Amino acid sequence: MARLDNYYNIADLREGAKKRLPRGVFEFFDRGTEDEVALSNNRAAFEKLKLKHRALIDMTHRTMETTLFGKPISMPMAIAPTGVAGMCWYHGELELAKAAAAAKIPFTLATGAMTPMEEIAEKAAGRLWMQLYVWEKRELSYELINRAKNCGFEALIVTVDTAVSPNREYNAKNGFHQPFRMTTKATLDILSKPRWMATVLSRYVMNGGLPKYENYPKHLQKSIRTDPNVEAVMRRDSLSWEDIKIFRKMWPGILMVKGINRPDDAVKAAEYGCDGIVVSNHGGRNMDSAVATIDALPDIAEAVGDKATVLLDSGVRRGSDIAKALALGAKAVLTGRAPLYGASVAGQAGAAKAISVIRKELDTTMVYVGAKTVEELTPDILFGPRVNSAARFVG
Repeated sequence: MARLDNYYNIADLREGAKKRLPRGVFEFFDRGTEDEVALSNNRAAFEKLKLKHRALIDMTHRTMETTLFGKPISMPMAIAPTGVAGMCWYHGELELAKAAAAAKIPFTLATGAMTPMEEIAEKAAGRLWMQLYVWEKRELSYELINRAKNCGFEALIVTVDTAVSPNREYNAKNGFHQPFRMTTKATLDILSKPRWMATVLSRYVMNGGLPKYENYPKHLQKSIRTDPNVEAVMRRDSLSWEDIKIFRKMWPGILMVKGINRPDDAVKAAEYGCDGIVVSNHGGRNMDSAVATIDALPDIAEAVGDKATVLLDSGVRRGSDIAKALALGAKAVLTGRAPLYGASVAGQAGAAKAISVIRKELDTTMVYVGAKTVEELTPDILFGPRVNSAARFVG
């Protein structure tokens, strides 16, 4: 187990994950797509926004606690879905879910997870959200929705920004394909990480074989090496608003759409009964010229108003990023890579470390800007090229 005291920030955890994981696994979730323009823009957009220090405010009594969809959370953050978590740590999704439950924040399980949702619900008591990739054969999606409903998941998040498979050229260069093919390059990559082989891959083999997509329909729950039919049945280019209407009728809990970066789409989502709108560009991993989400957020939040809850995803690495997102209209943020770096280093303990790092940074930021509650993180804390003298963020 890694000495977590030696990791001071998310960047440190990222380096630890990079050293521990095979290159193919690490770069699958760490990198962007094509020229990685969107990946770098997500961070650049956060960094160009500056905060104004407020002096002489008694901050003795402050709290990060708030409510999200009517229920309390310890800080305005949730763990985003990451389908590769089970390759980063043995049953990595469960480790992340346990860390989220202990931290009293929501956890989102990916459709492509390698731990069954039933096991997550049984062993990780907390606020559980389910992410849905819509299958070409809609009845397969309906099956997954009903499973999540029967497991007691609180929310369903429909990912709507992946109508076609993204052009992630580096996956092919690394020999990391789906389904996984044991090429010479991939084999050498795996052999170069004997600790990962012993603690992750070998544990799966000893407990039933290679990992598989446990939340797929039964006839597609094959190992990561033997699922050639999955890509065909998971085509999503026919996804439409009519599907959202059907999901709204099927799902009794909180319904969100993830992958929105236009105000008109956000308003339409609210009109179709979505409770939450996640402003996201898939962490810069899909359309490479996608707008940075922190830039898209203000117009969306203004257009939606109180019709739905707006959350922000993509690029969050520091507690100060959360403060900026809330100041621009988000109720909370989702972050995927940050806790996954931690889980890659030390499972549940590593994920907890990532959460605690961000929590401390947010607390520090709140003191500096003079916000005793997260509700006081308003546009007047910001200074930047798109903040006018009336402290309103303008497009």
